[in-house]
Amino acid sequence: MQTQTWATTWTFLRLAMAAAIFAAVITQLVASITTTAEAGRDVGTVIANFFSFFTILSNLIAAVVLTWAGIRGVRPHPAPRIDTVALAHALACATTYMVITGVVYNVLLRNVVLPQGSEPVAWSNETLHLIAPIFLLLDVFVGPGRRALPWRSVLLIIVFPLLWTAYTLVRGPLVTNPVSGDPFWYPYPFLNPNGPGGWGSVIVYVVIIAVAFAVVALGVVWAGRRRARS
Repeated sequence: MQTQTWATTWTFLRLAMAAAIFAAVITQLVASITTTAEAGRDVGTVIANFFSFFTILSNLIAAVVLTWAGIRGVRPHPAPRIDTVALAHALACATTYMVITGVVYNVLLRNVVLPQGSEPVAWSNETLHLIAPIFLLLDVFVGPGRRALPWRSVLLIIVFPLLWTAYTLVRGPLVTNPVSGDPFWYPYPFLNPNGPGGWGSVIVYVVIIAVAFAVVALGVVWAGRRRARS
């Protein structure tokens, strides 16, 4: 049974993590814009590309949801609150996206230079790809007020990644890479059909990652249901 003290402590940790994520995103964005402007490249395209990375979108979603949960948690209440249905779904989505972000980056992309317009800022990079994903994963198991969600919530959770994938594959050939000049731009090499393996490789990666999203979403929903029962 969680105590009010623990609920309050974790609430402030949620707010602190949200602030750290916002700071990390802004720091990397400023670095990308500065480098792009100094090089005389298209700043508008770089900004649009920056917000086309799943890492950035998932972290912004996580920061907004953690802020929402934190503000709700600091309001006076005699006992730890149970998440509303909307907040419970939002937390499940944020956790799933961040876990996948952390796993994919640290397994596939840690030593790969991504086309974000500048060198990664070290502390920002680690916050977005390691610290924040770990925090969101911990939140599933120790965060206060977790509500049990129905299994069908998994379908809702995976909608955004599917839409992002479609957006990325449609937009890719319509954008000129502002750094290399290539007549295409994809945020991650495994989604680039112009690379080794072509579309066949892209399709395989999309299927694998889609399955991974579904598995992680099932795990998040399972953990919430188990905690609610106990």
